[in-house]
Amino acid sequence: MSMLTGGTWVLVADGEKALFARNLTDAQNPNLQIIRHIEQDNPPTREQGTGRPGRTDIGNGLRAAVEETDWHRLAKDRFADELADLLYRMAHRGDFERIVIVAPPRILGELRRVMHKEVTERVVAELPKELTGHPMHEIEELLMRAV
Repeated sequence: MSMLTGGTWVLVADGEKALFARNLTDAQNPNLQIIRHIEQDNPPTREQGTGRPGRTDIGNGLRAAVEETDWHRLAKDRFADELADLLYRMAHRGDFERIVIVAPPRILGELRRVMHKEVTERVVAELPKELTGHPMHEIEELLMRAV
């Protein structure tokens, strides 16, 4: 059975954007219709920081800088958590029976870590790629080749 049968959903995501689409046709000639688009405002860490990193006493009168928090990366991980919650609600409502997830490896890993079993049972394929900036016809072509 092909992973991209008619009615299969496709999630194309990164740490800031998510695009949900449904395949209206089949794997030989996919036609993805956008169902939902989500975008998070996640400026670079330098624009989110609160000032210089702190310092800590490491003993013998020596002090060391504390590594600055990577707010940008934390926001991406939070977005993956929120996406996993949304996927669970959609799966639980019966919105989709099959889904293909396309995301960069780190986001895909975070999604895998937090996805509910009800969602993971419906995942028919995963593609570790960054495609959120690509037009839909390119995404369709990539999925067609991956089948």
